[in-house]
Amino acid sequence: MTDITVTAASDVEVDREQLDASISEFAGSNGAYYAAAFHKIHEAAGAPPLTFNIAAAVLGPVWAAMRGVWGFFWAFLILEMIAWVQIGRGAWGNPGAKFSERAESQLSRSQEFLERAAEATAAGEDPSRFETLAANMAKAAERSQAQADTANAEAITILITGLVLLLAFKLLQGFYANIVYEKQYTRWRISPNTVESGLKQQNLLLGIVLVLVIAPLTIYKFTVASPLEILNTFPEDQFSHLFIANQNETIFTELANWLEARIDAAAVAGQGAFDSITAGVRAILNAMTLALIVTPWPVVMVVICVVAWRSAGPRVAIFTAAALAYVAILGYWEISMETVALVGAAVIICVVIGIPLGIWFGKSKRAYSFAEPVLDLMQTLPAFVYLIPIIAFFGTGNPPGILATIIFGMPPVIRLTALGMRGVPESIKEAANAFGASRFQTLRDVEIPLALPSIMAGVNQTILMCLSMVVIISLIGGGGLGKVILEALQYAAKGPGLLGGFAILFCAMVIDRIVQGAFRRADQD
Repeated sequence: MTDITVTAASDVEVDREQLDASISEFAGSNGAYYAAAFHKIHEAAGAPPLTFNIAAAVLGPVWAAMRGVWGFFWAFLILEMIAWVQIGRGAWGNPGAKFSERAESQLSRSQEFLERAAEATAAGEDPSRFETLAANMAKAAERSQAQADTANAEAITILITGLVLLLAFKLLQGFYANIVYEKQYTRWRISPNTVESGLKQQNLLLGIVLVLVIAPLTIYKFTVASPLEILNTFPEDQFSHLFIANQNETIFTELANWLEARIDAAAVAGQGAFDSITAGVRAILNAMTLALIVTPWPVVMVVICVVAWRSAGPRVAIFTAAALAYVAILGYWEISMETVALVGAAVIICVVIGIPLGIWFGKSKRAYSFAEPVLDLMQTLPAFVYLIPIIAFFGTGNPPGILATIIFGMPPVIRLTALGMRGVPESIKEAANAFGASRFQTLRDVEIPLALPSIMAGVNQTILMCLSMVVIISLIGGGGLGKVILEALQYAAKGPGLLGGFAILFCAMVIDRIVQGAFRRADQD
């Protein structure tokens, strides 16, 4: 039996001189102090020991800035500002200002009623109603002024609270500074090129500037009863008039008018091309509409259920039949098929364009580097933003709605196709080339089959993202179930809105289950 010796952490010998040199190199100024503090922290077995950093307590966030501990800087800058706001409210602020303003307004209103009572008396009318209103307003003013006096009487309490908070935050900074700085030292030893160390003058200047810019303005805003309006509202008009001579125009109106003129000019110049694109999309949509709406509904229902059975199995087929029965019984059959036609047309175009682009981007890093910002823009812009240029160039209706859906839904199939192509092992492609396969044969018989799971995942994501656009495109005249949801929102029709929402949900689930089931069956085969 082998004896196992366990060495306690406290028994591990450490080259103290070398460690002191490392800490001094990290800390720079006042290295001996930080070496002693870090040793005390390292030797503590349980809770962190009590070490107090006087510089951190006195200088506060400025110490953290010059040491490069920026998380510490922002945390305690905010905490100290909270304390200074309380001090300011108690020392020079007016806690009861809003009550005093209310009392003045109520007294002014009471005086107006008294004047109207005097006018009524002079006219020989009964002034009692105005006198009663004046008396009520006067009593309300007295209550408001009493609240103001009470709030002002609490000023000393607020001041003391602020001083206590400031002292507590200063002590917390002093006790916590060395612990935080030791953690930064540990990160510095692992990655000295990326973690800040030493006392840097530029950090000190930056910290002072940040404190002087942020703290006084914030404290002033929260402690003065009527702060300058410029702190509440950006002076857009004044700033615009520095650059624009016309006092009735602003930078916003100038840019908006310029963009509108350029878009209108581009729409007129490219009208033929835009009409051709719209006609092509409309042709695909008409074909989908013919298959799903013009065809007798029992045929369409049976075909969809059979496809679900063959693709994903009997359970998905039963669910599909139930979902189709739901939309049919509630009268959503035709409008649901219109939704599926819209999604189908958009997905077909996305797949026909997106998969070749994804293959190209997967094989060419340079091409993908140019395309990636465009894909990021397509995915990050709010979907409503797409509708503005779509309306300007293509008008309204279903075909423009499909084009907006394409912009929103194409990035996933492109990205995941490119990812799948890049994931094909180089050794397999080299083996195919060694057996004499051409580049096209390698692409067709090796790369695409191996990348197919990723490609199909992209297609599935594109389908669901296109389906999520059905409500949005109804804003520009698109049909389908989105129109039901839009009308429910306009008239606050909760029941029809929920029923239409469930119809969209069931359509999405049916499509997702069929596509995923087909993918799983293809993988098993």
